Amino acid sequence: MLHSHVTPAIVLRARSLGESDKIVSFLTETHGKVTGIAKGAKRSRKRFVNSLEPFSLVNLCFRDRLQNSLAFIIASDLLRSFKQLATTLEKISFASYIVEVTDGLIGERDENPLVFRHLRDGLGYLDEHGASLRFLTAFELKLLQLAGYQPLLDRCKRCGKDRRDRLTDRWHFSPRDGGILCETCSRWTKEILPLAAKALEVLVDLQVERSTTFPCMLLSSSVVKEIRFVMQRFIQFHMDREIKSSSFLNDFSIM
Repeated sequence: MLHSHVTPAIVLRARSLGESDKIVSFLTETHGKVTGIAKGAKRSRKRFVNSLEPFSLVNLCFRDRLQNSLAFIIASDLLRSFKQLATTLEKISFASYIVEVTDGLIGERDENPLVFRHLRDGLGYLDEHGASLRFLTAFELKLLQLAGYQPLLDRCKRCGKDRRDRLTDRWHFSPRDGGILCETCSRWTKEILPLAAKALEVLVDLQVERSTTFPCMLLSSSVVKEIRFVMQRFIQFHMDREIKSSSFLNDFSIM
């Protein structure tokens, strides 16, 4: 007999199945990403009341099914709804993006409690403080580290040249190599992205979590554009599919 599991979880996405059911994907704290069927979810007044909406933090009870990849969702009790996320288009856009990229970088049943807590804390920060591209980039870099895709930003990925020895040099980022390339090494790679010294400095600061000690900087639009382009292209490389929510972020340009 299969046992049921109870774990905190975040609703990633949900879609209708027939007239009364839903298929819902959760990021759980103890079982990784779980996708299951919630029978009667559209009509239930007890088991699923307001607890299957995207971004919701819930206490999930589910049971695996033999010879079926979809789990059976027994119950989902709302713990926190992050109500402020729905108050502005900006917050909705940022929340949708961090949920989508987390979903895309984590495989089904890949247990990683740190990723769950990172997403929970990220949604909580957005709910309480609002959005900025500085927060978003720091979130992405931490997520990449926790998911095993941390980019190398302090030295050339190929020759090992330290960026601090060439602070004024032009650097490039290679999604395929997973890090920065010096001017010489970049000549041998086709798929590279330009990265100015200032943009690289900001990324390094955010990656080592020193950004909280700095006041919010006003960066040139070209630097912000480079940072966002590099981050989205690198994440998309590992997701191997289009990040649908990224288009909404183009209207926000302040780090």
